[in-house]
Amino acid sequence: MASPVSEAVGVADLETVRELARQLRVDSIRSSTSAGSGHPTSSMSAADLLAVLVARHLRYDWDNPGDPANDHLIFSKGHASPLLYAIYKAVGVVTDEELMTGYRRFGQRLQGHPTPILPWVDVATGSLGQGLPDAVGVGLAGKYLDKSPYRVWVLCGDSEMAEGSMWEAFDKASYYQLSNLIAVVDVNRLGQRGETELGWNLDAYAARVRAFGWKTIEVDGHDVDAIDAAYTEADGFDGPVAIIARTVKGDGFSEIADKDGWHGKPLPADMAARAIAELGGERDLRVRGPVPAASLPRPAPHARPAVTLPTWEVGAKVATRKAYGQALAAVGARGDVVALDAEVSNSTHAEDFKAAHPDRFFEIFIAEQQMVAAAVGLSVRGYVPFASTFAAFLSRAYDFIRMAAISQADIRLSGSHAGVEIGADGPSQMALEDLAMMRAVDGSTVLYPSDGAPAPPRGGGAAAMADLPGISYLRTTRGAYPVLYGPDEPFAPGGSKVLRRSDTDVVTLVGAGITLHEALAAADALAAEGVSARVIDLYSVKPVDKATLVEAANATAGRIVVAEDHWPEGGLGGAVLEALGDGDVPLRLRHLAVRELPGSGTAEELLDFAGISARHIADAARGLLG
Repeated sequence: MASPVSEAVGVADLETVRELARQLRVDSIRSSTSAGSGHPTSSMSAADLLAVLVARHLRYDWDNPGDPANDHLIFSKGHASPLLYAIYKAVGVVTDEELMTGYRRFGQRLQGHPTPILPWVDVATGSLGQGLPDAVGVGLAGKYLDKSPYRVWVLCGDSEMAEGSMWEAFDKASYYQLSNLIAVVDVNRLGQRGETELGWNLDAYAARVRAFGWKTIEVDGHDVDAIDAAYTEADGFDGPVAIIARTVKGDGFSEIADKDGWHGKPLPADMAARAIAELGGERDLRVRGPVPAASLPRPAPHARPAVTLPTWEVGAKVATRKAYGQALAAVGARGDVVALDAEVSNSTHAEDFKAAHPDRFFEIFIAEQQMVAAAVGLSVRGYVPFASTFAAFLSRAYDFIRMAAISQADIRLSGSHAGVEIGADGPSQMALEDLAMMRAVDGSTVLYPSDGAPAPPRGGGAAAMADLPGISYLRTTRGAYPVLYGPDEPFAPGGSKVLRRSDTDVVTLVGAGITLHEALAAADALAAEGVSARVIDLYSVKPVDKATLVEAANATAGRIVVAEDHWPEGGLGGAVLEALGDGDVPLRLRHLAVRELPGSGTAEELLDFAGISARHIADAARGLLG
């Protein structure tokens, strides 16, 4: 039976903290046993660490989670969600009923791994190695942009210390001297299938973390006094700090403590009853720690002045990557716009933003996972991040991109040097999967402009993306090609442009980026033969302009040629087929895409080799015409 409710507000004494830790263990067991799934043992190992933090050190107004002066608490070890939700019960924002009937249930908000459907959760975690990199982005915002004293506390697991993304985060946090970032590493020795790589070798963990420039504090993760002292010491250091805590998985219940085979398994009801009894029974403590002082600075609203975008004359040759950089610099007149780059800013042209707004540019070097994660963290603080690299290298960060969508983050990605068009660099540099990759992200927007004219609201893609929700991706081209549109031509996600149209059109040519220019050349060749071709610039690959495609299919008896500088799977052709494949319109489609592994060569040679040049587009149209 639960004990009467008792409350501690402010900084709880250490005996109250010990009681709170027992309650957190009990509630982690209760909730996971009730749900029939979950990770109670992983939660129990970190219960003392979190009890001390929440009751004595985390400055957080639980009734006002939107207070910009609040500290941030990120569970990089997202599978320890029973512990997090037990904390929410302890601070009074989640009821015991919700904990017991809502955890891991369909349609409920206490999901198996935490997501921002809860107002106290900044980012979705559960894919290991992501919470600490995300926290770096929050820390960057705090130190360099908000200039606010909030701290970012991150609970890390020892298994995820094997992830390379963790070490990208340790490196960049040190480079930027994030004194507001404190990682708490729960070293409980046991992973999913047995002992972790380093077991309880705290010295090895500490040596590795120190090698990246962090201060480390080794501590017994079940000694409440030692934990409290470690947090106090960490908060006063001028740089990032890692608390390396030796803990016992399943601590508090002797039958399973430090026993292999209990990862991710709830206790059966009879064992749960014995565990709760051993822990002293159920409790109903209400414990809240300190709140941010009213005197702490709160960031002022960001300036949103009118943006003046660069323009080019029709016919001038401009690379879309260059247009992106110049437009991004212009959009940077908004005080909330931030740019990140992975040490290729002289190619992505993000350097233009750096020159104009150096205080809001972050060089992440060759660490694409950390770049995307930092963008997510910056978005947590309300910034509008643009992250740029070669399109091919975003594939390294794909798990971060898909998790950003689960986090409901608003981030903008730009990938340059896409497709065989880049030429002599060869296939390692040719993004041929990126459209499929980005289209598959939930709620994403995928744009592929064909020229550099940054007409409002397009802005080389940048202006249109600035206010887009979710994950948006801009694919840019290496080479410079003629500007096709005047400065007042409007563009918006979900649209397209019909560049050639007549009442006598017999075939439709669909392209984007480089293949639009090839399609226009093919249309010229066909016109010389008396064949009228409609040409569509499908610059919005997702969402796709179905209405314009349906109209073209009906006008040209379903004869459509799609040409794309991409593998055949999941790109432009896939978007067209999904728009027209419901059987409501006639469809006789020829899909031209890169179907053989390319090598080095000129852009012209490689476009022809891949079968996506003007010659091949015209031949495909002739084939459809019989």
